[in-house]
Amino acid sequence: MAVFHDSAVDRVALRQWRLGRVRAQMKQVDVAGILLTDPVNIRYATDTSNMQVWTLHNTARYCFIATEGPVILFDFSGCEHLSVGNEALTEIRPATPFFFFGAGSEAEPRARRWGNEIAELIDAHGGGNRRLAVDTLEPLGVHELERHDIRICHGQSVMELARVIKNDVELQAMREAIAACEEGMRRMRACLEPGITENALWSRLHQANIEFGGEWIETRLLTSGPRTNPWFQECSHRVIEAGDLVSFDTDLVGPNGYCADISRSWICGDVRPGNEQHWLYATAYEQIMSNIERLKPGLTFREFSAMGSELPADCVTNRYCVVAHGVGLCDEYPAIVYDQDFEAGGYDGVIEAGMTLCVESLVGREGGRESVKLEEQVLVTETGAVRLSSYPYEEDWL
Repeated sequence: MAVFHDSAVDRVALRQWRLGRVRAQMKQVDVAGILLTDPVNIRYATDTSNMQVWTLHNTARYCFIATEGPVILFDFSGCEHLSVGNEALTEIRPATPFFFFGAGSEAEPRARRWGNEIAELIDAHGGGNRRLAVDTLEPLGVHELERHDIRICHGQSVMELARVIKNDVELQAMREAIAACEEGMRRMRACLEPGITENALWSRLHQANIEFGGEWIETRLLTSGPRTNPWFQECSHRVIEAGDLVSFDTDLVGPNGYCADISRSWICGDVRPGNEQHWLYATAYEQIMSNIERLKPGLTFREFSAMGSELPADCVTNRYCVVAHGVGLCDEYPAIVYDQDFEAGGYDGVIEAGMTLCVESLVGREGGRESVKLEEQVLVTETGAVRLSSYPYEEDWL
């Protein structure tokens, strides 16, 4: 746990790799450029960051990347200095935001100015191609691009497919985020005693993440005792009691902007798990380990889903929403659902070497008091999956 601002990550190599991945996908779909407003996508393509959570719901900055040409970052007013020296950027300009909070009654004329500027870039760098990939955009922006006869293409697929394969530099960045997360988990475990509230326990993870250069946590998924089942309740002021199961999912965006998505279940107090708690934990552990062992490059999502470890019949209703999902700067493509959910909510694809995945298990009986949540972050290699996270399991429960 050295100081995380002394990162071992080669930022120049990281930027070159990620921008190259984006441009390769852009060429495959034959677009003149891509317009990014999602701050996570901007971070991936340019390695720039500015008020990431705030700009998730206020489109105050955006980026234009020509397939063959410049990378232009349009940043929030007065923030151009934040990215000076970033060699991935050709130019930094002030943004022309038109979201209502910032623009009010001027939203439409500002959107027109915004559209004129984007159209000028397409004219200058598109080589006659008027196809523009866009990740997310307000209706006013869509209208302005269409007014300039610009054809909008699905930019989110470009970015998700670019982000799916990690190289060694990305893995180094991710390992630093995981290290910060696991230190936070150790601090949580150290103060898990009867009488602490769920919120107070959860705050230890946040504090460690910020201390070591992390950024935010995407959810509040820590619950105890009867609040663990059904899942997806968020942490509260409930006082944790001796003998309660405590289950959590970190969903942590840590140092370098990378996600550490790890789940564990503990017991509060100096007590042994009861028979039901023991069974829940052992069942979840067996499922997650079996599924990690089955992960191989070349498997389709459907094949992996179909061969996944079966849950006991009385736990099927409370199953998790995915068997596994991609992870990078946040939860990413793909989302691999349970076999019984595939027709209604699944999609196919191929597991590849270089993917980083989170393998999940949630075991709780329908109508039961508690549930166990386990999740492991892994790298798919040519020969199978290897763990990236190293936080221990409760092996003496097994």
